[in-house]
Amino acid sequence: MHEMSLCESIVQIIEEQARTAHFDAVRRVVLDIGALSAVDVAALRFCFDVVAAQGVARGATLDIRTIPATAWCMACAEVVDINRRDDVCPRCGSHQLVVEGGDDMRIKELEVD
Repeated sequence: MHEMSLCESIVQIIEEQARTAHFDAVRRVVLDIGALSAVDVAALRFCFDVVAAQGVARGATLDIRTIPATAWCMACAEVVDINRRDDVCPRCGSHQLVVEGGDDMRIKELEVD
């Protein structure tokens, strides 16, 4: 389950920010997760609660926003929305797509005390 290691990284970043910015608690964490990131959101929520239980993010609400995936079509020279890596261009049907976004995860916002 790679969601556990993702949560460990998230909590580590939050703890580092708490030391740098001098806050004691996190109320809410907003994550942007790309549609192609292969993250199991239910597992991520469970793991976050477990990993964050002893630190500044203890009890924090985890808000997850799914970011659509986009790709550059080499054939029609357009950026298009895709749902999977093996999608074809919805405009021209080409398979020559280069993923440009929607395969990452970011901490977008922290609400802190």
